[in-house]
Parts: sequence; structure tokens; C-alpha cells
Amino acid sequence: MPSPASAQAPSAVVMVRPHRFHPNPDTAHDNAFQSVTTNAAPDDIARQAYTEVTQAAAQLEAAGVRVHLFDDLGERHAPDAVFPNNWFSTHAGGHVAVYPMYAQSRRRERRSDVLDLLKTEYRVQDVIDYSGLEADGMFLEGTGAMVLDHIGRIAYTAQSNRADPVALERFCTHFNYEPMAFATADAQGRPCYHTNVMLCVATDFALGGFHLITDAARRDAVRERLRETGRDVVELSAHQIGEFAGNALELTGTHGRLLALSARAAASLTAAQKAVIERSTTLLPLAVPTIELAGGSVRCMLAGVHLARRSAVDARPH
Repeated sequence: MPSPASAQAPSAVVMVRPHRFHPNPDTAHDNAFQSVTTNAAPDDIARQAYTEVTQAAAQLEAAGVRVHLFDDLGERHAPDAVFPNNWFSTHAGGHVAVYPMYAQSRRRERRSDVLDLLKTEYRVQDVIDYSGLEADGMFLEGTGAMVLDHIGRIAYTAQSNRADPVALERFCTHFNYEPMAFATADAQGRPCYHTNVMLCVATDFALGGFHLITDAARRDAVRERLRETGRDVVELSAHQIGEFAGNALELTGTHGRLLALSARAAASLTAAQKAVIERSTTLLPLAVPTIELAGGSVRCMLAGVHLARRSAVDARPH
């Protein structure tokens, strides 16, 4: 029996297909997941990335997810344009947030045509633009920096230079979330650059690299909050985090809820972990090895649309 629709699992996403993809040197210093060197020729990398996004979008659409696919032709010189979830997010009730980005090159990813599409196709009441905080050195990179529990109204946030506490507080006040921030470190002592590489919150379960949370009491508190909201907590190992198993997004398709994640991430899961996930969702592995060179995976590629669609009458000019 298909899982019912969920506020946590949108049925539409925005994706951006890059034409000149390459790992962004501006973000390499604080993104431990990024591959700085590769033997492939730049044109081959760009071609492979274009194909991976095209195929991923087709697989999502075949599963019944509505995909709004935009192209980045390269004129903006925005190497990470393929990861739109960082510069905007959408919320039930018709609210959209636009975020301040840490790397200057990433600020060029913001584009009015995406916002115009949302306003045309969906009921948008307001757009709250936080990008002016960049001038004050405050950054909050959307649903990369925050993993949002849309049901329990909690913003799980790994502390980093991409998640300023003042900006986080402003977002949570405007959008009615409780901030739950925590410090993280990997085996080399480096913090997680984005929360969504270590935590995925779905409707009935959460996948997390909780070992990365440095304070034991805080680690237990995060697990407990997830359990309080009725979720099964699935612990991911350091190896699985490195394989992007935490970088997944629950969506709603034709036949119920899906978990979109990379083929590499899916292959790293154990049978027991898959059994927990598959109680409520269907795994949808997408092959994106070239995109993953940039330090992000499937979840980073998907900006979920949590807005109500306009009817044909709504969309008609008045």
C-alpha cells in the first residue's frame, strides 16, 4: 500500500542542469567531500555532469515527481549552480526564502526566473530575501546549512561558516522553526560544511552520522528529538557519510514516497538499514558520480517545492 502524502516529502523539485560544470575552487577549502583533482578533461566532466542531471530528472519524472528543470549555460560563472537547494527554499503557506551565500561565486546562482516560475505555477504569498546579510559577513546556505523537519518545525543545523547563528535565528523566527544547532567534526577535526551531508530527515525515519556531533549530550539530544517526532533513527557510519548516504531527500511520487539518493550512497547501505527505509519509502538511486566530485550529491541537487499549485483559473491573467 503506498505511503500517504507527507508535508516532509514534496512532490515537485527544482533542478539546474549545468553546461560547464566543474568542482568549484572557491569552496574546496572547507568542503571535505570535494575532489580537488581529477584526471578527466574539463569538457568530458562538463558533458558527463550534463548527462547525469538529464538522466536523474528523467528518472524522477518517471517516478511521478514533478521536475522544473532549468539550464545553467555557464555565463554566470557559477560552478555550483547544480545545487539550487542552497540559495532558496519554499514553505507551506506560500512562503519562499532566499539565502546569503558564503562563497562569492555561489551568489551568482540566484536567478529571478526560478522565482518567477514558482510565482506562476504555485501560490506564493511572499519572498523573504536574506541575501543582504552577505554585506555583514553572515551566511545561511538554505537547506544545505539546515535540515528542516517540516512536521516538527525543527531546523537541525551543523555549525559552520555557512550557517551564521544570527541568520539562523532570523530564519527560524520568520518561518516558525526551532533552531537546533550543534558542533561537528570528522576524524581530521574538520566541521561538516553543510548539515545535509550528515543528516536526512524523512517522514518516518532519519538517517544521520551522529558520531560527527562533537558533544555527547548534544548528540543524544538530537537523536531524542528525532525519536520524539516518531521517527526511526538510522545510524550512518563514517564510511557511509563519505559515500553521501546522508545526502538524501524524501519525495512523493505516483505510488507513494521515495528516497532519492545517489547510486553510490544506496550501495553503501546495509540490508538492515534498507529494511527500515523501505517500510515507508521506495529507494530511488540516481547515478551522479561526476556531480559528486563537487562535494555534493542528490539531495544538494534538489530544491523541494513545498507550495500549493495554482489552478488553471489562478494562473489565468486578470
